[in-house]
Amino acid sequence: MAPKTFQNECDERIKSYAHDEELHQASNSFMDNTIRTKYSYNFSWMGRPIIQYPQDIMAMQEIIWNVKPDLIIETGIAHGGSLIFYASMLELIGGNGAVLGIDIDIREQNRREIEKHPMFERITMIEGSSVDLRVIKEVYNHAQGKKRVLVALDSLHTHGHVLQELELYSSLVTKGSYCVVFDTIVEDMPEVYSTDRSWGRGNNPKTAVWEFLKKSDRFVIDREIEDKLLITVAPDGYLKCVKD
Repeated sequence: MAPKTFQNECDERIKSYAHDEELHQASNSFMDNTIRTKYSYNFSWMGRPIIQYPQDIMAMQEIIWNVKPDLIIETGIAHGGSLIFYASMLELIGGNGAVLGIDIDIREQNRREIEKHPMFERITMIEGSSVDLRVIKEVYNHAQGKKRVLVALDSLHTHGHVLQELELYSSLVTKGSYCVVFDTIVEDMPEVYSTDRSWGRGNNPKTAVWEFLKKSDRFVIDREIEDKLLITVAPDGYLKCVKD
């Protein structure tokens, strides 16, 4: 019998995490306390606030390196850290890969900082609602002719909005690539964290994913990613495209 490779060992270890109740309890406790204390606001990528958990940043790095997308589309820009991160990954990969960011309100200070960043050459920004028909037309124009497209949805977190985004953007995602839906964890959070929001339990990105998957057979939830991460804001949100 051939000796186990390093990857074999990793794969077996990750599979074991799915059934480790003590590990999941520790993970849930960590998420609860770090959401309460706004832990995700503490990080930056190449000088721009990224407002993501480091574990999800690592997962996106692995996905981007493996997929090598020609275009990464992100809804929700905020301070621009994710745009810079995606652009820097494409810069390392080489080629002409580009990043397209959409936000209903790109604050002027954030726009200035993004535009003067060394990674900006790969970035285009569109101001407007991610589900507005004018914006969608621009997005599809950018995606035309791209062989590998990756989508990240991280804007308004209501069920209706995210479901619309999934319906509008999922057809752009190419086989083998991903549509990543962030903040699906809202469904699993104590309701106290969303009392001042337009989303909450029963009305959030995860419920939108569940509804979307009832109607689409092009995507499956990549359980291995969340099993590996243990700590993620996107449980059930790493959707792998398995059909053209």
